[in-house]
Order: sequence, then C-alpha cells, then structure tokens
Amino acid sequence: MTELIERKKITIVGAGYVGMSIAAALAVKEDVLILESNKEKIDRINSGKPSINDSDINVFCHDQSFSIKATDNKKEAYHEADFIIICVPTDFDEESSSFDTSILENVLDDAITNNSDALVIIRSTIPVGYSDQAREKYQTKNIIFSPEFLREHSAMHDVLNPSRIIVGNDSELSTDFAELISESTENKPEIILMPSSDAEAVKLFSNTYLAMRVAFFNELDTFSIAKGLSTENVIKGVSADPRIGMKYNNPSFGYGGYCLPKDTKQLLANFEDLPQTIIQSVISSNEARKKFMIDDIKKHGPKVVGIYKLTNNRKAENFRSSEMLDIINGLSNDVDELIIFEPLIKEDDYMGFKVINDIDRFKSKSDLIIANRNDPQLSDVTDKLYCRDIFSEGGEGTI
Repeated sequence: MTELIERKKITIVGAGYVGMSIAAALAVKEDVLILESNKEKIDRINSGKPSINDSDINVFCHDQSFSIKATDNKKEAYHEADFIIICVPTDFDEESSSFDTSILENVLDDAITNNSDALVIIRSTIPVGYSDQAREKYQTKNIIFSPEFLREHSAMHDVLNPSRIIVGNDSELSTDFAELISESTENKPEIILMPSSDAEAVKLFSNTYLAMRVAFFNELDTFSIAKGLSTENVIKGVSADPRIGMKYNNPSFGYGGYCLPKDTKQLLANFEDLPQTIIQSVISSNEARKKFMIDDIKKHGPKVVGIYKLTNNRKAENFRSSEMLDIINGLSNDVDELIIFEPLIKEDDYMGFKVINDIDRFKSKSDLIIANRNDPQLSDVTDKLYCRDIFSEGGEGTI
C-alpha cells in the first residue's frame, strides 16, 4: 500500500516572475496559493495560466498536472499556511539611500497577525541586518531570509536548476525550508545554511560582483573603441584565461534591469563609513559607460535615431530600469527626432517619443538604429546599426 505524503500548504506573496516561477516549481508536490493584489493576474492564475507571459513558465505549467490558485483575501491566504514566501519588490529609494521596504513591512504585519505559527521566508532583496530586526520587532524566530538568484529571462530554468540554495538562519526551521526547495529542483544543488545577515550580504555582493564584471568588460570596450582596437580580439584573449572565463563578458551600453542597479547602491549604503572604493567605482563606471556611449553616438550626427527595444535581453518581459532609458534621455536634446521600436509598448507614445512597432517602417525612418543586443531583424540595416553586442548574432555590429 502506497503511503500518502501530506502536502504542505504554501502561500506565495507576489505573482511577478520570481513568485510565479517559484509557485510553479513548488506546486508539483505541494498546495500553493498566491496572494496578489492585481485582479488581472489573479484571474489568469485561476483560469490555469501563469500571471506573466513567459514561454518557459507556460511550457512548465502546461506539462505538469497541478493547479495553482490565487486570491486577494489575506485571511484566506495566510491562516492555514505552513510556509509564507514573500516575493515583493524592494526598490531603492535615492532620498533615503536604502531599499524601500514598506510593501514588505505591510506583508510581514499581515502575515504575522493572521498566522504566527507559519514560517515566513523573505525572498525579496533586503538590507543587511533586516531579518534580525524583523525577528526582534515581531518577537518570533519564524522569519528567515533566503535569497533568489533568478535571471528574469530564464526564471523557470533557474528555479529548477539553482546554483545553490542559501537559507539565512541556521536552525531546524531553515533546514525544513531548504529541503522543501531542494525537492522542487531538478539538479539538487548544495544547501548552505548561515545566519540571516550573512545571507543578505551574499545576495548584495553576488549581484555587485556581476555588475563589476559587466562594468569591467564595458570599460575594455570603451578603451578599444577609443584606441581603434578589436574588442572581440581583446575579450577573447583575456577570457581565454580559465580564471576569467568566457561568461558574462559581452559589452553593452551599461548594466541595467531591476536588480543590479539597486543592489549595488544598497551595498554601497550598507558600507556607510567603512573604507571602500570598488563598490562606488562600479556604480560610477556604469554611469561613465552610458555617457561615453551617448557621446560616441552623437559623433555620427544622426537626425532621426531609432531605439530598437528597451530590454537588454530578447526574452525579457519588461524594461523597468533599462539602461536604454538613460541613453534616450542623453540623446533627446541633440537629435531632430527619436523613435522607439518596442513590442511591449502598446501605446503610440512613450516618454514623449513616438513608438513605431512596424519594423520595416521603423528601419526605413531611422538614420541610426541603436540596439543593445543584435537581432536577425536588423541584418539588412547593419550599415546604420550602432550596437556593442560582440558575441551574439551579428558579431561586432557597430558602424
């Protein structure tokens, strides 16, 4: 006789790409309920569709025989949960020089009020020391931090195949959650338990290192442009050293997206009066790179500049904090017209600039096309393409 295994009740707060991909992975073996305020997302989930339009998540959900439910009722979401996993945004507040944790704090208030026995896991990125402060505030041990290391364009793959599982709070509660996550993975990675503040630092230092690597190869590209060198040759030669490697070395207009800009700034803020130069330099280098790109583009003297997509990755579903927005702002006063091709924008206007999503009309109207990443759609206009993408389609594609 087969022994029935009791399914855990898991509530996930937030149906963005992090929350939705985690929910899909866990729902194979557990009962998952998503708490979400956006009615459109709730309706999509309750009709059997993921909350976001991601092909990998769509395929995974289609192939698995499970159902995920969603609600905006806090009491329903919390009162029977064994685990409450929080995946809400913590944007960086420039005025306070810290993450805005107001949404997270409201969720913690509601979760603890409705179910003080559940284990609450913060997966949102937070300042170092935040979890300890939260446990002290609510007088409970049932709040832990576990960082996620998902890339937005491959979140489902990264949830199923994480490089490691880190749980901040080396207690039996942490072990329970770590094993829960491990069971949902395909590759069964190493589990690393550590104090919460250490885990919070891991997330910030990991993303800052990635930002530093992007900035390094962007500065290499800046040097190569200025000195008339082949960026591709220099990068290949440098990256042939196995200590450096060929990953994460493709030049861009600067690092952007949701995580790297805010996490580098939060880490810098956490240093406060401690001696440091690298962290500040990473942030300054990114700004210098964008300025160099803007100035180099202006040398071509285009009258009509076309911006080909605002996303850095072809599979990305949004363009929040895109570095291309800074490029647009830097060029807007020096060209006659600036137009945008971005299928994610359904309106005819964005930031006061015309959106043209007819690709042939867009290419015909543009004197110079700026693309952070090359694309087969642009193969017939390489003579007016400005692109620093070296290692994907098109090679060294700048004019």
